[in-house]
Amino acid sequence: MPDTFPRANGMRVLADLNALRAIGAYKTGVHKPTFSEPHKQSLDWLVHKLPEAGLAAAIDGIGNVFGTSAKAAPKLLAGSHLESQNYAGWLDGPLGVVYALEAARALNADASLNGAVEVAAWCDEEGHFGHFLGSRSYVGQVTEADIDAARDRTSGRTMRAALADMGLAGRPRTNAEPGRHVGYLEAHIEQGDTLESEGLAVGVVTSIVGIWQYQINFVGAQNHAGTTRMAARKDAGLALAKFCVAIDERFPAACGPRTVWTTGRITLDPGAPSIIPGGAEMLFQIRDDDPTVIARLEGLLKAMAADVSAQGPCTVTVEKLRTGAPAMMNAGIQDAIEAASKALAGGRSVRMPSGAGHDAQMLATIMPAGMLFVPSIGGISHHWTENTADADIVTGAQVFVDACRRILTG
Repeated sequence: MPDTFPRANGMRVLADLNALRAIGAYKTGVHKPTFSEPHKQSLDWLVHKLPEAGLAAAIDGIGNVFGTSAKAAPKLLAGSHLESQNYAGWLDGPLGVVYALEAARALNADASLNGAVEVAAWCDEEGHFGHFLGSRSYVGQVTEADIDAARDRTSGRTMRAALADMGLAGRPRTNAEPGRHVGYLEAHIEQGDTLESEGLAVGVVTSIVGIWQYQINFVGAQNHAGTTRMAARKDAGLALAKFCVAIDERFPAACGPRTVWTTGRITLDPGAPSIIPGGAEMLFQIRDDDPTVIARLEGLLKAMAADVSAQGPCTVTVEKLRTGAPAMMNAGIQDAIEAASKALAGGRSVRMPSGAGHDAQMLATIMPAGMLFVPSIGGISHHWTENTADADIVTGAQVFVDACRRILTG
């Protein structure tokens, strides 16, 4: 690739990421929940950085940050998020925001380029108050009633109160302007070990899985743990445990090659050592990029629940809490990332699906969208030990900036 093309400044990218890492630092990671003080400071940091890229900065009424260009030229939207899971990693989210910022700095100042990169930092991708609230708001999928109902999953604080504390109460939410952007590009750590284990530098994302979540409730009979005969018990906790085992026994025959499922939380009622649980609840999640596979597994889940209820001694109900449609990434954007990888990363890339959800799947509902992955050391994410080698971060930034250029000139 000729040296005349704009390039990412790797040292600047690393400096920016480490500046964000210092805000809300926890061990080698960060603790930066949505609308916490460290999250607010991170948003303010970005607002002050965006003018460096020739962008006007603003925070909207749901906490999204936008950097917009006044250029009368094709525009590419790029970004990710700045909040974190609780006591988690320093790159999950900020990497994509800093890459977008760097692409805007590198490309927007190039007079020969007929185009501009705009930047977005989406609020609450990590789901402290909901799922993908910021990007879903931008694409028109969040109502005022949704915001009224939203509560912080850890503290129970209302979203309205949090927005007021952020100084955002009454501020309008920004909606996508039809036709403004030629597409959306997001970078992220892989959150798996495929790239690292195969010595690759870049993942070209082909699709993002849908996430379906269920609340499964078991009803038995609360009774004394010392005086109730085993044969007479209706132990909801035991019924739940057996159901979990049954899922792992029966799902493999009905799932797809990349299907995953997780029981993320179990609650027993009343949850005391000397009381047989009269109620039990499990939060259960299935992920796949094929809706037909999900439909098949959902049917199996409901049939299993009906069988347990029929046989007793406990009854089981299955309630769907969330339907997350999978998203296909745009073929042209995939090609641009791959071409940039060949030019700047020796072609050490692979096309791969994303097993995690990302804001890009929301943007894909209204415009062409794509994602670029960089390696995760040990495949670790959602933990404070999450990390990526500096060299891989810099290579990823170089590929990202060039991919943006190719999309804008394509």
